[in-house]
Amino acid sequence: MLRSATGLPFDDIRNLVAQMPGPDEAARAAARARQDRLVKPPGALGRLEEIAIHIAGWQGREIPAVNRPTVAVFAATHGVAGRGVSPYPSEVTKQMVATFTAGKAAVNQICGVFGAGLRVFDLALDLPTPDIVEADALTEAECAATMAFGMEALAGEPDLLCLGEMGIGNTTVAAAIFHGLYGGEAAEWVGPGTGSTGETLARKIEAVRAAVERSRGHLDDPLEVLRKLGGREIAAMAGAILAARLQRVPVVLDGYVVTAAAAVLKAMDPSALDHCLAGHVSAEPAHRRVLEQLGLVPLLDLGMRLGEGSGAALAIGVVKSALACHAGMATFAEAGVSDA
Repeated sequence: MLRSATGLPFDDIRNLVAQMPGPDEAARAAARARQDRLVKPPGALGRLEEIAIHIAGWQGREIPAVNRPTVAVFAATHGVAGRGVSPYPSEVTKQMVATFTAGKAAVNQICGVFGAGLRVFDLALDLPTPDIVEADALTEAECAATMAFGMEALAGEPDLLCLGEMGIGNTTVAAAIFHGLYGGEAAEWVGPGTGSTGETLARKIEAVRAAVERSRGHLDDPLEVLRKLGGREIAAMAGAILAARLQRVPVVLDGYVVTAAAAVLKAMDPSALDHCLAGHVSAEPAHRRVLEQLGLVPLLDLGMRLGEGSGAALAIGVVKSALACHAGMATFAEAGVSDA
């Protein structure tokens, strides 16, 4: 757990953000030079080349590898769900965690295909955060401690960390964070989530509007936006992204809710997501706009809106393919092929 010498828990988070390392530029240059020597026209593998160079820079190796990919799914419950913002009851969150544990959810199957480990983090599922329309989701100490807990996703030393979430009501919470960070109207950031339509969608929009209005005067500090409007899974994922950066571990982000955690860090430091890839763009209407705000281009666009890390897990296949080509292809000289 983080311990602050100043007595202000967020100071520790700010200090860690200030200490974030950059990529290994020599490794990136070497990887780029290797791509130029491989037996193909320059740029012919498109984004696969960019991915290989990206991973090389963060792993500090000309020829990087992903042998221990981990999908970390953070699950939490939300008081705002009591306002009827989702067609599903809150108990579905705990039921889905049990499904993950039993190996029967979609993300389990995708992890199996790509040889990824799956870790599920239960963030006090029996204790929902307060309704953000009426009260702050977390105290400063709770928020910082939850971010520190999220850093445990790096405990198994993954060489690629994919982030996912589970929590009925958390697209409402994510929309509130985006509305708080980026402004505009609440309706611009609210989508159907797990299937909200009609009166349910109207309640969701009103909850986001009211929660952000309650927080006026505190929206210039991204960490305050997180603690007042967020949830435990979002705070934990922000901590995981930060810990991965400190250890130079590349990160693949899943969908709309995961990018809310990323957005908080990006608002603190424009370079905070330099080690991240967007696994996919979801069917949640505002997700594409959020990715534009974050400066991330998704690897996949499959119309998914499941959450639970499924899109990030699928992107492991793209990353592994990029690295296989980078490592296994011959150079022009090795293949005896004439270079242009």
